[in-house]
Amino acid sequence: PGMHGTTFGGNPFACAIALATINAMDEGGFMENASMIGEYILGLLNDALADCAGVSEVRGQGLMIGIELDRPCAMLVQQALQQGILINVTAGQVIRLLPPLILQKKEADVLVSTLVDLIRKFVN
Repeated sequence: PGMHGTTFGGNPFACAIALATINAMDEGGFMENASMIGEYILGLLNDALADCAGVSEVRGQGLMIGIELDRPCAMLVQQALQQGILINVTAGQVIRLLPPLILQKKEADVLVSTLVDLIRKFVN
């Protein structure tokens, strides 16, 4: 009681796979890309939503980005999905973005443009 374990955790095969994944992430530049594209997205969102009264805050680290609204916004999840964007809403009013680590600027532009349109329509 009170212990948590896993049948397959810690064995040599699982550890080799975990190490290979960490090495691939290091060598592939994924973290650098996440930092660079995350800053790019934050800049675009801050510029586009600066005058939007319903937006309380835009924040993030790397590609984990939150857009806090001044009201509950869970219905935006379905609206975004219909536009081809996968988002989550946490704490009732924070739009959470977690795009893939391989996201590029062109894709980020589409993401931001679509999301800004949805947010503006929602808060107005």
